Amino acid sequence: MNKVVLVTGANSGIGLALCERLLSQDTEGLQLCLACRNMPRAQAARSALLASHPAAQVALLQMDTSSISSVISAAQEVRHRYDRLDYLYLNAGIMPNPQFDIKAFFKGLFSRNIITMFATGAGILRQIDGVTPDGLQEVFATNLFGHFLLFRELEPVLCHAGRTSQLVWTSSSNAHRSAYNLEDMQHQGGAQPYSSSKYASDLLSLALNTHFNKQGLYSSVICPGFVMTNLTYGILPSFPDFLWTLLMPVFWLIRMFTNTFTLTPYNGAEALFWLFMQKAESLDPYVKYHSLTSGLGNNYTQPRKMDIDLETSECLYEKLLQLESEMRKKLKDKEKEVHRSPAACESS
Repeated sequence: MNKVVLVTGANSGIGLALCERLLSQDTEGLQLCLACRNMPRAQAARSALLASHPAAQVALLQMDTSSISSVISAAQEVRHRYDRLDYLYLNAGIMPNPQFDIKAFFKGLFSRNIITMFATGAGILRQIDGVTPDGLQEVFATNLFGHFLLFRELEPVLCHAGRTSQLVWTSSSNAHRSAYNLEDMQHQGGAQPYSSSKYASDLLSLALNTHFNKQGLYSSVICPGFVMTNLTYGILPSFPDFLWTLLMPVFWLIRMFTNTFTLTPYNGAEALFWLFMQKAESLDPYVKYHSLTSGLGNNYTQPRKMDIDLETSECLYEKLLQLESEMRKKLKDKEKEVHRSPAACESS
């Protein structure tokens, strides 16, 4: 029986690299669905995958995780296409308007914290968040809540008696407890929304295991390491090409001293691909599975304990359920208003 795999944010970066690796491992036994916001890019990604794997089953799904209506519509389409879903990779993510501290960066180059600085962005990155049309903080909605809502919508095809399914979150080494506040889970009052959203995904994964393992659903978290993707390049949009050319040898040199510098999307997708090959029941809900690359270029996956606790994860889960209820009500009220408007115009 073919395995059905849905990957969000699959048109580039580690999401696309994962798709390529999955198809290289098993083209005929896989139904792959690329869920993307930008359809022209998604179509280009699908064409590239089919060019190297002509017999592959690769479908596209338009979905913007920052939009509640888009997520619900996309989930309805998934339930219409598939009677089950074996793997759901929650990979889409943004870091909007990153503010890069040049002075702190060059100071860090000559300090003992250079590796941590590169691996996590600690001390050199702050972000300016936006607000979605739904009234949610943009990073929270895109990286966390949209994925949570997608999972909720897809429960019927994820949870089936007699078989297992896997939920895999792309987290980050930038997921710090210090950036997270349960009383401000959308991170309206802070300057590290990306870190907050990723730490929240770590917490939520634990809660989902608590509530859904008995239904055959298992949730895991990965860290891709320091990877050169569009998100990474977006951190330094004003950097000229020659500066990137100068920095890349530095990055390769640093990898001789730390295994977190995976650098390429293929390497960064190592843990995502590794989890595909594992028995879901054997995975530890309290660890984050890290993609690592040795100085000689060998890829491997290593579990590392996360700084999370069950009580906080449960509180977040309950808050998200409450927010979901509120947002669904707002959406219904908005739809009712739209349906009433034409009648009101006609009667006038």
